[in-house]
Amino acid sequence: MSLTTNGSRSKTAILRNAQLESIPLADRDLPATTYDLLTRAAEHDHDATALQLLPGGSRWDEPQTWSYGELLRRVNQSANLYATLGLNPGGTVGLMLPNTGSTYAALLGAQALGIANPVNPMLAIDHIVDIFRLTNAKILVAPGPNLDASIWRKACEVAARLPSLQAMVTVDGGLGTPTAGGNDFDRLAATQRSDRLDFDYRPKASDIAAYFHTGGTTGTPKVAPHTHASEVYVAWALNQHPVFEGETVVLSGLPLFHVNAILITTLAPLFAGRTAVSLGTLGYRDREAMADFWKIVERYRVTTFSAVPTVYASLPQVPEGVDISSLRAGIVGAAPLPTTVRSHFETTTGVPMVEGYGLTEATCANTISPMVDPREGSVGLPLPYQRIKAVRTDSAGLPIADCDPGEAGILAIEGPCVFPGYLRAGPNGATPDPTGTIADGWLLTGDLGRVDSDGFVYLTGRAKDVIIRGGHNIDPRLIEDALLAHPDVKEAAVVARPDAHSGEVPAAYVVLRKGAEPNLEALRAWAAEHASEPAAVPRFIHSVDKIPITAVGKVHKLTLVHDSIRRLVEHELQVSGLVGDVSVTDEGGRPQVTIRFATDVATDRHKDELADHLGKYAFSYRFDELP
Repeated sequence: MSLTTNGSRSKTAILRNAQLESIPLADRDLPATTYDLLTRAAEHDHDATALQLLPGGSRWDEPQTWSYGELLRRVNQSANLYATLGLNPGGTVGLMLPNTGSTYAALLGAQALGIANPVNPMLAIDHIVDIFRLTNAKILVAPGPNLDASIWRKACEVAARLPSLQAMVTVDGGLGTPTAGGNDFDRLAATQRSDRLDFDYRPKASDIAAYFHTGGTTGTPKVAPHTHASEVYVAWALNQHPVFEGETVVLSGLPLFHVNAILITTLAPLFAGRTAVSLGTLGYRDREAMADFWKIVERYRVTTFSAVPTVYASLPQVPEGVDISSLRAGIVGAAPLPTTVRSHFETTTGVPMVEGYGLTEATCANTISPMVDPREGSVGLPLPYQRIKAVRTDSAGLPIADCDPGEAGILAIEGPCVFPGYLRAGPNGATPDPTGTIADGWLLTGDLGRVDSDGFVYLTGRAKDVIIRGGHNIDPRLIEDALLAHPDVKEAAVVARPDAHSGEVPAAYVVLRKGAEPNLEALRAWAAEHASEPAAVPRFIHSVDKIPITAVGKVHKLTLVHDSIRRLVEHELQVSGLVGDVSVTDEGGRPQVTIRFATDVATDRHKDELADHLGKYAFSYRFDELP
């Protein structure tokens, strides 16, 4: 039986937020910066365990353990190394690293002197170069050939195209062990002073701490700045939720270029002097480690972890005799959550799945569900000191009025989490620009949703076209551009198709030029060669006579989304040996599938089997009979 119910005890969470907000945030004496956050934790308990760094694979029981004192020493050395390499205060350090101990030190050390700019190393070289040019990266930290030869080669190409780059250093030692080499990060850092920062500059709370690139970019990538104040605030706010209370051990498996990995599974436990357990360089993609996932939970007494629905869907069964009693809850977000994934996790573990919602532009975490009696279908309440509302907008997307409770609109967020605007190039360098994104202090998310009278937030869809594949944002326009570059393609449109494993995958619709032979496999190979990253390669390509457009000539993507769902459901019917008529409509901003069975073969057993298959997807469905 699912632990997700709807009851009056959710009022406790509402009252808890009200009590917290009775004290002004400015009176809470939060650390000014992420470096101050770390020094406070180290001063409180120098020998407490900050990081358990697993080597990956089957060697998960051989961790390298860093105390808070050791982590602070490493961060001091990293920051001092950057200063030695000529980084000026407020300068940018680009990072193209997998998850290692050195990554934690390099990232937090960059924030102590300047700005950390972690980038997904799987992005196309052109996009990485665009990001680092926009952020004016002065130092690049990348894996050496012994750690990841392919990313090292990519980093060398990136560095060659950044004339303003002052230095490139490499991490070859895995979990922070210095190796030989003139530009080895760990060897060079080990020569630096470790007991304190060896420079006078100290950033302020309002200074930029990090740059994160977001999904949905064309041309110059969108880069979202985070201030020290916003990152520290979110780390504090997460600790007010019961899932982070008391003795907490947080398992971390998402890549450290992702805001979730840095805010929820790093800064949140570090704020409270607790422990983060890093799964290793591959994180949740480490098949050997994930096969022993529940043994890792038992070994390190993990209390919570944060992952996307695809990770939960692929978790192994809890082995007989493995003690996971330390686990309080699993945290999930970043993509639509199928009900079967939730119910399976909750019934097999006996702990709730805590759903949340957040944006890179709002420092990652904006709502979180109560531990007890969450509202069904809701992504929870805003974190303390945040406000979320639904607004009506005009044809230009600007807000014109607040929605009534329960009325769907565009979600808007206000509070200490909101970023200062996307980084945009200017005559005097790139600066944050709120134009078109923030109105009167409210971040316009582009997400469709509603807020009930108690403040619980419900997502009803996305106004954006971004495809979320396994929690990774993909801009469909990049795929469309790649397809349109093919000489046989006249028109192209790409939408999200539901997927049982990845949540969503790209599905492409193409109109071929007159006389062209439809060779969809060749088109897919073309897209794979020209895509910005492997995740952006469309899983499905459909050749159609025309692409639907709206009255004003825009591609009507909702029609294509519904078509992709119809094709998927028809495939599931075929697999189940059933015949039926499938229609897809839009109800309250969400797809609703109706299946009308055409034969008497659709017994209750067949329907139950089909329901099990459809329950893997994040859309609603119902069965009916043909007249």
